[in-house]
Amino acid sequence: MVRIWRPGAEHCTLRPGDGGRVEMARVDDAGRFVADLARDPGAYQIDVVYPGGWRATADDPYRFWPTLGDVDLHLIGEGTHRRLWDALGAHARVHEGVDGTAFAVWAPSARSVRVAGDFNSWDARAHPMRMLGSSGVWELFVPGASPGQHYKFEVQGATGRTSLKADPLARSAELPPGAASIITTSHHEWGDAAWLEQRERDDPVQRPLSIYEVHLGSWRMGLGYRELAVELADHVVDLGFTHVELLPVAEHPFGGSWGYQVSSYYAPTARYGTPDDFRWFVDHLHQRGVGVIVDWVPAHFPRDEWALGRFDGTALYEHLDPRLGEHPDWGTFVFNYARNEVRNFLVANALYWVDEFHVDGLRVDAVASMVYLDYSRKPGQWVPNERGGRENLGALQFIRDLNVTLHGEHPGVLTIAEESTSWPAVTAPVHHGGLGFTHKWNMGWMHDTLDYLRHDPVHRKFHHRNLTFGLLYAYTENFVLPLSHDEVVHGKGPLIDKMAGDEWQRFANLRALYGWMWAYPGRKLLFMGSEIGQTREWHHDRSLDWWLLEWPPHAGVRDLVRELNTVLMHEPALWELDREPAGFRWLDADDAEHSIYSFVRFSADGRRAVACIANFTPVPREGYRIGLPFAGAWTTVLDTNATWFWGTGYAGVAGFDTEPVAWHGYNDSASITLPPLSVVWFAGGVRGGGAG
Repeated sequence: MVRIWRPGAEHCTLRPGDGGRVEMARVDDAGRFVADLARDPGAYQIDVVYPGGWRATADDPYRFWPTLGDVDLHLIGEGTHRRLWDALGAHARVHEGVDGTAFAVWAPSARSVRVAGDFNSWDARAHPMRMLGSSGVWELFVPGASPGQHYKFEVQGATGRTSLKADPLARSAELPPGAASIITTSHHEWGDAAWLEQRERDDPVQRPLSIYEVHLGSWRMGLGYRELAVELADHVVDLGFTHVELLPVAEHPFGGSWGYQVSSYYAPTARYGTPDDFRWFVDHLHQRGVGVIVDWVPAHFPRDEWALGRFDGTALYEHLDPRLGEHPDWGTFVFNYARNEVRNFLVANALYWVDEFHVDGLRVDAVASMVYLDYSRKPGQWVPNERGGRENLGALQFIRDLNVTLHGEHPGVLTIAEESTSWPAVTAPVHHGGLGFTHKWNMGWMHDTLDYLRHDPVHRKFHHRNLTFGLLYAYTENFVLPLSHDEVVHGKGPLIDKMAGDEWQRFANLRALYGWMWAYPGRKLLFMGSEIGQTREWHHDRSLDWWLLEWPPHAGVRDLVRELNTVLMHEPALWELDREPAGFRWLDADDAEHSIYSFVRFSADGRRAVACIANFTPVPREGYRIGLPFAGAWTTVLDTNATWFWGTGYAGVAGFDTEPVAWHGYNDSASITLPPLSVVWFAGGVRGGGAG
């Protein structure tokens, strides 16, 4: 017996797979028809006649076996399906010899789920999905549904309310303000095999990092993924950055969120092209020798009716209790990390970006908001954990699962935490009690350093400890020093506006900041525009002011950044022992009266060193003596006051020889002249030492 439902149909005829025709009997006016048969109809089709004589012939979706097996359903229920995107979502395929698309969605409390789309004129009545046992997964293979077609799930929730929902596992999404999901198939042929092989061999903690942070839409307005790939690679390679870090590229409804309110976690935003265009973007950068890190936002998601919130009529992905499930700062929902399926959704998503798009790392946003139950909440607005504490135990388990899984499957991939508190052992291995990230943003260094440079030089001696305090904790984590997008928005102004003094002093201060940052222990991150001395606060709806490079002070900042990265890569002393106190020694941390700091960095084998001397006043210092660990010739490898950086060139020298005068605990020293508002690096020892 074959039963079908065709709302609005006048007549239906069954066409068995071996030929012939069987008229179907109408059961009721709702559109149900039935045919009693003497034998198995095989791969049958249905002829349907609608009012006005319009006819259609189609395969019956309900004659096909489910496209998910028992193992898939078991792993989904257990929360351990590492390739969740292969099971759920929309997958164009040939099933039982027929072209179509397999749809599957997790909605355990839904009364019914239907799929609506271009393939059924958005009439969800045509395709009710079927629940697979008690798994909570609804599934249906729709013959004829093909790549490029839009769709949504019509979900009748636990309360009886019906909503059209985007697919949580959609791999392509409609350009906002549209919210439909799109059936997609990749045809990209990767050319970055050599890059991936090298990445897997490298230790992500040991290799040097110089990261250029980018908001794709405003780097240069109007470019797609492919155009951006070419122009961005040219820029980044020219300046010597090792990686780009992209503000979130997962689909998001509101551009003003910069991608931090994600609605489709598995779909690259359509603002700049298709998923394959994004694959091309990553592939091209890899082939140019540049890694790609993406910002990833598992801390919260927006409340849009068509997205994840209250997906099956219940708090499915989030907590029902607003004290746990709603974020007071951003007006968003918080994931229920304690639920196995939710952790699976997020861990699989992290793997998805690495597996499907070959990204080299995830910078995890707002970790502090995840690990503290009382984050940004007043007393009475949060619920203690089962032990009575403020730690979010589910979030901690999720983070550890994330890092163990991701690094286990992709050992060369970076995970970078934006964690704004002093949570311990963020970058320690999970088996040592840590969270397992490879790196953490050093927010304390950033705040202290920018605060120091805001002060007029005459007052800096009273704030001298701002720049020395960070060394007390510099080796507690694997740090990245971030001058990120957060420092140039919301009225904070560009970096150049944070510098004290007149125009020359402000640019000199900015160059000195970069010279200090690149010499200081920790990997480097600079937001786009900061490398050209951007003079307007960043805004997501306008391009950077590239025309500024026509002016020497701005071109000088760019040229300095290029030189910083060049020297960084040629002097292993500047990065090999970023994680080890043995790689750093103060020469003089206490010269507050002159606002001068001096220290030395060592290569891993101890045979090469770079001395950094910073003068944060506009007064030149003649005859300033520094002790040095190696006797003999020292070469100037960087001077932020050089004329080609729009400095004065005052006292610029190619190098010097030491004298046998004991100073700063060393047997040899040199008397040098320090240029104003500048940082100077000198290198000595045996070149070629170290792992670099």
